[in-house]
Amino acid sequence: MKQFSKDTLSQRIAWDDLDKNYIQTLISQALEEDLKGKGLKQVTHAPGDPSSEIFSNSIIGHAQLLAREDCVISGLPLIPLVLGVYGTDCSFQTDLIDGAWVHKGTTIGTLEGSAHTLLKAERIILNFIQYLSGIATLTHQYSKRLHPSKTRLLDTRKTIPVYRMLSKYAFACGGGYNHRFGLFDRVMLKDNHLAIFSSSKAMHLKSAVEKIRTRHPDLPIEVEVDHLEQIPIALEAEVDCILLDNFSIKELTKAIDKIGDKACTEASGGIALNHLGDLKSLGLDFISTGAPIHQSQWIDIGLDWL
Repeated sequence: MKQFSKDTLSQRIAWDDLDKNYIQTLISQALEEDLKGKGLKQVTHAPGDPSSEIFSNSIIGHAQLLAREDCVISGLPLIPLVLGVYGTDCSFQTDLIDGAWVHKGTTIGTLEGSAHTLLKAERIILNFIQYLSGIATLTHQYSKRLHPSKTRLLDTRKTIPVYRMLSKYAFACGGGYNHRFGLFDRVMLKDNHLAIFSSSKAMHLKSAVEKIRTRHPDLPIEVEVDHLEQIPIALEAEVDCILLDNFSIKELTKAIDKIGDKACTEASGGIALNHLGDLKSLGLDFISTGAPIHQSQWIDIGLDWL
């Protein structure tokens, strides 16, 4: 019998959950990449931005962020952090919050301060919010397809390394829920783990789960299966969630009936937007997909001088 609930197995990361020091480190690396060539073995030019150095720091600039297409906004709290890394002479004002749906032509916010600083920070600001808003917008489209069912949309670990938490935050802004954040916060026994079990006479799923629960009683345990015959084994091990990998609609229906309330159910594997209409009525607890993150397109957002 499962020990962790549906709510425990899905979460929504909020901005306040993110480590701002870590984010500022990412911004600082972006600055050094842009102004100093960080990542190159040898840089032959002096650091800086010759394009904006022709302007005096005393020149004050005014600009607006403009949505050039309909989208869900994500990443607004990043903007003051970016400005703070580039200098202390600029400010950002907005009436919107992350997760807001905005129409094409909407003014997202305004920036004011040293023209020299704004010109240097412009591209980094846009790169962050265009990328994160792209994830939020596509996640919103996926989430809408699941309404009004109680099935929750989960993300995956298929993220660009070191940008995972920001990507998962954007996924939550779009209305999705977060799966595990990393290897550390959930036990997930996948096909390669099961392959080791089947090749080792000394190791079985049930005994492995018992050992894990003794060592990590605070962690939920999930097992991936790819055919119906594996489900009784997973149930006997009393795991919290069973991931049904690349099951057909017919197979999912049978699997859900077999599992009942003994474990949470999660469908995954090749989930596309047009699949959700068929899946949402099956009674699944979760559908997980990395597509809203790794298949999203950047949103067209402009920074226009006023």
